[in-house]
Amino acid sequence: MSEVVRAFLIGGLICALVQILLDRTKMMPGRVMVLLVVSGTILGSLGLYEPFAEWAGAGAGVPLLGFGNTLWKGVVKGVGEDGFLGIFRGGLTAASAGIAAALIFGYLGALVFQPKMKK
Repeated sequence: MSEVVRAFLIGGLICALVQILLDRTKMMPGRVMVLLVVSGTILGSLGLYEPFAEWAGAGAGVPLLGFGNTLWKGVVKGVGEDGFLGIFRGGLTAASAGIAAALIFGYLGALVFQPKMKK
């Protein structure tokens, strides 16, 4: 199986499982997103996320599981460099490029497509 197909299938499977969770439970979307980020952090701390991400490719790195793992790696690096302050600084430093890109492209998308409130 090619890497592209595997990444597509794994990313799609993760998204499908999340959609089932949203449809079949009373969990709000915000809580499901937090669950994904925390799950990625826990999997990273247990050393399980990296082997999974190497096998799944971009399919594992794109959803919020990958964001949680990025935060975890940043905190570990930050604690090693800055001690206690690295707990607060490390995760934000590691994820800053992704957060900035989401804000910038979200703003540009809003300018181009001129979203309106539902009535």
